[in-house]
Amino acid sequence: MKAIITTKYGSPEVLELKDIEKPVPNKNEVLIHIRAASVTTADTMMRKGRPWVGRLFIGLTKPKHPISGTGFSGVIETIGQDVKQFRIGNEVFGESIFGAGTNAEYVCVKEDGVLVLKPEHIAHEEAAAICDGPLTSWNFLKGMAKVKRGQSVLIHGASGSLGTAAVQLAKHLGANVTGVCSTKNMEMVKSLGAATVIDYGKIDFTKTGQTYDIVFDTVGKSSFLKCKKALNKNGIYLSPVLSLSLLFQMLRTAMLGNKKAMFSATGTKPISVLRLLLKELNELLESGQLKTVIDRCYALEEISEAHRYVDTGHKRGNVVISMQY
Repeated sequence: MKAIITTKYGSPEVLELKDIEKPVPNKNEVLIHIRAASVTTADTMMRKGRPWVGRLFIGLTKPKHPISGTGFSGVIETIGQDVKQFRIGNEVFGESIFGAGTNAEYVCVKEDGVLVLKPEHIAHEEAAAICDGPLTSWNFLKGMAKVKRGQSVLIHGASGSLGTAAVQLAKHLGANVTGVCSTKNMEMVKSLGAATVIDYGKIDFTKTGQTYDIVFDTVGKSSFLKCKKALNKNGIYLSPVLSLSLLFQMLRTAMLGNKKAMFSATGTKPISVLRLLLKELNELLESGQLKTVIDRCYALEEISEAHRYVDTGHKRGNVVISMQY
């Protein structure tokens, strides 16, 4: 099969298209013929081996698992002898975490892994991106902040993968949503459910005097200290981007003060928790309450170009690899 192999950390040029042996599923696994795979900011960070602390999990001097990619959507081609929940021909989507990569034609995933049946009306390209922005945002908003109806939620970076999902999910939870993005993305963010949209190029939301119950900084461009004055009493600052400053503020606010700083590495949560979160998102996909925003699709052999585009930091929604080109 064709797969993207990474034998060292570095620029997008380290990603190489190679022919390797097709995997064979174990008795508790399914073999999935991949139709689409996500290309995320996390993928580009793993390609670079940054932050350095991440190498403790993915490999000190080179990637422990050479095939890149985590999110996928495809069709089950073979099942192991002990598999009960899935059948050959099932269309599924999910995530392969700290294991076999998904920038390839095939991947083996455990039956009880982060894997669910794909809704029929959702394209593989749309489903492949669910385990990046939507899964992370759902964990932050529902699991950590426990957003309630009537609360005010500001989404910083509202036009990215996490942001486009967060706007929709916060509205679904009953929040009054404010999105922060660039001028060109304001209409899109408003169409996703934001009641108010702020152009970060013209207005600093931390200086308007407006306060919020939750500030979700999806891109890690701000800080708890800067956003603190934009938080209501008992307000929460959320960020998926860990820094020493955020770590210190998390430890400090856990003991002092009524405003909290929070971080979570969603992908390191127990598989059972991620699977439950994914099932909940799948119900929202089925009902049409959640939609995936796709910026660009690339062919597998264009993976380096896809990474270069994600590295610009200007993607709208999601970038995916389509095996159906």
